[in-house]
Parts: sequence; structure tokens; C-alpha cells
Amino acid sequence: MFESFFPKPKPFFLSALLWTACVVAFWYTIGDSVAQAIGFQFSPPGSAPIIGLGYFVTPEFMWFYLVFAVATAMFAGFWAWYAPHPWQTWSVLGSALIIFTTYFSVQISVALNNWRRPFFDLFQTALSGEGDVQEVDFYILILQFAQIAFLSMAIFVAVRFFVSHYIFRWRQAMNDFYMSFWTRVRHIEGASQRVQEDTMRFAAIMEGLGVALIDAIMTLFAFLPVLWVLSDYITEVPLLGQIPKPLFTALLFWSIFGTVLLAAVGIKLPGLEFKNQRVEAAYRKELVYGEDHAERAQPPTVRELFSNVRRNYFRLYFHYMYFNIARGFYIQADAIYLNIILVPTVVAGAITLGIWQQILTAFGQVSSSFQFLINSWTTIVELLSIHKRLAAFEAAIFGGKLPSIDEKYLAEHGPNPAAEPPAPLTPSA
Repeated sequence: MFESFFPKPKPFFLSALLWTACVVAFWYTIGDSVAQAIGFQFSPPGSAPIIGLGYFVTPEFMWFYLVFAVATAMFAGFWAWYAPHPWQTWSVLGSALIIFTTYFSVQISVALNNWRRPFFDLFQTALSGEGDVQEVDFYILILQFAQIAFLSMAIFVAVRFFVSHYIFRWRQAMNDFYMSFWTRVRHIEGASQRVQEDTMRFAAIMEGLGVALIDAIMTLFAFLPVLWVLSDYITEVPLLGQIPKPLFTALLFWSIFGTVLLAAVGIKLPGLEFKNQRVEAAYRKELVYGEDHAERAQPPTVRELFSNVRRNYFRLYFHYMYFNIARGFYIQADAIYLNIILVPTVVAGAITLGIWQQILTAFGQVSSSFQFLINSWTTIVELLSIHKRLAAFEAAIFGGKLPSIDEKYLAEHGPNPAAEPPAPLTPSA
């Protein structure tokens, strides 16, 4: 799955994490000093954020672009020298481009959040009849919003186009890798399904889930500082009163609680999805053999195979039932959680309409990122089941140890009769 597309996957991903940690440490320690030494002039701390497209060409952003480009070039150059790989342009540079564009998209959300305060404060002033509000003030802010929104759409379309090509290249790499062993694996149960369907589904899920994961991480980096600053506007929270950084603390507690809850109630789902694919493949393969060989797909065998399908689906329905109950209650509670926290502050009149809008947006962005597992758990379960099947397939290719769930299934049910090749036909037949 990974060796076909990435050079030496385990050391590659480990080195990527270590290199990222080094670059982040550089950025937050001596980065500003180095930037100023080479001529970058940053805005003083506490300065009002720039509204509009100018936000993306500030000295801070130009310095970020330079650091990211240099760090990426150094990392890609090392791997091109250390472990050349036919797909490294897509896997290394393509991954870096996806990370950069995802971060840029998140910064667009930050720019929109910065825009909300002056717009809604102006809106509040106009409705109250206090102060001198001109129509041109609204038109200017609406034009700034349009610029950011159109940029957002352009980036979204471009990123989705590139990611689609990136993921298909990954699927092509897996397909070429598995087909190079076809003579060895063609008799493995479900070999054709592994090569065609599972690589397709793996690529399709990674296209959405992988980008969503990167987006969640980048959103945390971008919006956590915003939420930290906005916490100063909250006077107190219900029941607990005044606590340090109330928004940040309340969000952290709520997200950890939801993640642990959903992970606990959904722990059985990946194994059941994996078994579901096994019993479906066994049933389908016996029917395929029955198309060409009269002695196969006899009623007793078919009834037994379909009863396995029925049993596993009913177990899936039961476990998904209580998982969906827990997930549904948590999502509905999440919709009112922030409003309950803000009640004392709103009643005290401690915030304006613009700050309230900023808090709602920032809290929602960070909450969604922290709750990535909750929002994506069903998709993650499907990806885990596909990973287990492909891991078992690769173990069969290279004679390795089967995954524990596969060994347990074989111990319980024995070798699948559908995995055996059809009996040779006699001359009389």
C-alpha cells in the first residue's frame, strides 16, 4: 500500500515527522530573528489584523512561504539522493503541495474570521442608530469578503483537481505493484477484488479522509491561537464560574470526551467490516465457480455461505445502532454546548456582535478539528477494514504473518471452501 508509492515508507514517514518538528522548532524559536536579520519587517505584537487579500502578502506570510519552500526542497532533495523512487515526484513533492495548499485554505478561513468583527460591529452600530455609518463602509467590507470568497473557491477547485490526480497515481502505483506478483497471487481468495476494488476504495477514501485529516491539523495550528485570544472576552462559564482561558478549556474537555466516547463504542466496527468482506467474497466466489462448474454452488454450500453473510450483517446492524445513538446525541449536544457557555457573557454585555461571530467561527473550526475522529469514524472504520484486507493480501504474497483478526477467523471457521480452485473436469464431464 505504501511501499509502492513512497520511498522506504517507515523511515520516510518518521523522517518527515522529525523534519517537521525541526522546522516548527526553528519557526517558533529563532525564526523571527533570522527573518529580521535578512530584511523582513514584521508588524508589532498586538497589531490589528489586515482585512482582505493583503493578509496573504504580509511580511509574515512571505517569510512562511520562503521557509516552507526551502524546507521542502531540502527534504525532497535528501530522499531523491538517499532512496530514489519512480513515484517520488508525486509522493514527496505532491504531498508537500497538498499540505501547503491545505494550510493556505485554512488561512483563508482565518482571513474571513478577521473580516467578521468589523463587519458585524458595523452592522450592530447601524442597527442601533448610534454613530455615523455610511453605505460606502458596507460596500468596502462586502468587496473585501468577495475577494476572499472568490480566492477560496479558486483554491478549492485547484486543490481538489490536484488531489484527485495525486490519489489516482497512488492507486496506479499499488495496482502496478500487486500485478507484478499476479502469477503468485492469482489463486488467493479474492485476489482480483483486492487488486481492483480495494485499491480503488483505498484511493477514494484517502482522497477525502487524508485531505480532511491534514485540514484538521492545519486548522488547529491556525485557529487555536485565535481561540486563545478570544477567551479573554469570556467573563465566566455556567457552574464553574471564572476559569483560565474558558473557551479553550471548555473546548478541550468537550472534544476529548467525545473522541473517547465514540472510540469506545465503535471499537468493534473495524473487525466486523473486515469479516463482512471475507464472507461476501467467499459467497461471491462460490457463485462464480458455479457459473462454469455444475458441482459447485450447490444449495447446502450456498446456504451455509449466505448464512455467514446474514449473521455478520445482523451483528453490524446491532453495533452500528448503539454507535449511531451515541454519535447522534453527542452531535446534537455539541450544537448547543457553546451557546450555553456564552450565556453569562452575553447577558453581561461583555462582547459585541462582531466578537460573538468570531467566537462562534473559531470555536466551530477548532471543535471540528478536535472531533475529526468523531465526524469521520464511519469512514475510518471502512479504511481500517480495507487496510486489514490488503495487509492480509500482502502477507499471502510474501509468506508473512497474517493479521491477528485473520488468524482468529481461520481458527474459528477453517479454510474457506471457496478459496480452493475448482476440481478438474473429467473427460466424461
